[in-house]
Amino acid sequence: MTHVNADFGIDLDEIRRVIDAADVLVIRFSITSRRLLVDARTSDDEGPMIKVVPAAASAEERFRSLKVLRPRFHVPDRILTFHWPRHCRSMATCGIWDHLARRLVALGWSGTAGHCDAAFAEIVEEERLVEIAAIRGAEGFQTLWQADHA
Repeated sequence: MTHVNADFGIDLDEIRRVIDAADVLVIRFSITSRRLLVDARTSDDEGPMIKVVPAAASAEERFRSLKVLRPRFHVPDRILTFHWPRHCRSMATCGIWDHLARRLVALGWSGTAGHCDAAFAEIVEEERLVEIAAIRGAEGFQTLWQADHA
C-alpha cells in the first residue's frame, strides 16, 4: 500500500526508495526544464556526482551525456527518474533533499556535502529565474496584466 503525503500529493516513501535504489537518478521539476542528475557510483579515484543539467531530448541522449560527464564509468543499465511536482525548495521542507544528500555523503567522499549544497542552490536559482521571467512576461510567457503606460 502506498502512502501519498497529503501536503505534497506524492508518495514520499516511494521517492525515498527510488533514491536509495538508484545508481543513477534524474529528477525532473515542474517549473524549470533543468534536471538534477545524481550518479552515486564511485571508484577508487572518483566520488559521487550531483549536477544540474539541461533536459535531454531522449533517453539515448541522457546516456551519452552521462558518458561524457563520467567517462571512467560504464554506461549504466538504467537511469531511474521521477518528477518532483512542487517547487524544488519543497524537497528540503519534506526531508527528501536531506535524504538524497545523506545517501551521497554516506559514500565517504570529502566535499560531497558541499557539492549537494551547491546543486540545491543552483536548482533553486534556476527555478527563481524562470519565475521572474514568467512575472515579467519574457519570451515564452504571457503576463495576465499589462503595464499601465499612462
